Amino acid sequence: MYDLSTRKRALALVAQGRSLNSVSRETGISRAAIRSWQDRLEPLPRPTLPDTRPPADECAYAYLLGLYLGDGCISGHPRSVGHYLRIACANSWPGLIDACETAMRAINPTGCAYRTQAQGYVSVVSYSRHWPHLFPQHGPGKKHERRIALEPWQQAIVDTHPWQFIRGLIHSDGCRITNWTTRMVAGERKRYEYPRYFFTNVSDDIRRLYTDTLDKLGVEWTHCTRNGNPFNISVARKASVALMDTHVGPKY
Repeated sequence: MYDLSTRKRALALVAQGRSLNSVSRETGISRAAIRSWQDRLEPLPRPTLPDTRPPADECAYAYLLGLYLGDGCISGHPRSVGHYLRIACANSWPGLIDACETAMRAINPTGCAYRTQAQGYVSVVSYSRHWPHLFPQHGPGKKHERRIALEPWQQAIVDTHPWQFIRGLIHSDGCRITNWTTRMVAGERKRYEYPRYFFTNVSDDIRRLYTDTLDKLGVEWTHCTRNGNPFNISVARKASVALMDTHVGPKY
């Protein structure tokens, strides 16, 4: 790349009435370069390389990672090196949408994010060249059709902020419901209700990340197989539900 003084000297020769051919022969600079300097003298800024450091706001990242593994995707821009991160959030949970956008702004080095309305849900979207580094689980095809594993630096963040990671997973692919059953009390059958958390994801790897983190937190869980598919993870024991209520709670 030629410095500014070299560009100015070449253009000064052209300003004297010299042809581009003669200036090119004298300076060794191509005619195309000199011609382009006539339109723009200042050099274009060099593109910055993606920041390869872990995000500074680890708490927001752990939450956003959970959302991404559940309902997120990354796609390239057709005319630039940047990528879009999109996370789908149901219209029913405006607080979740706000929390998602806040976390995305905190992690994106540009601090930018916006929303697009679709049928029944909102896509929270953010553009950055850094997303493939921040979410190396990105790849072609569906998540459940490829291996999903955390990088060591991601695992360190999840180990430091496990509840935020669990919260992101529940907010994307989980729910808190009131379950019920009946039992005999003093010879009379009575209805008994109790809260329960479900997490549903087709990816064996993502479910394992969820249950491994629950194990570290002392939360008891069980597989709840439906139609032969072990896609559902249930947390129903009273003490474990209380822990989830304290740190996660229902969607809002």
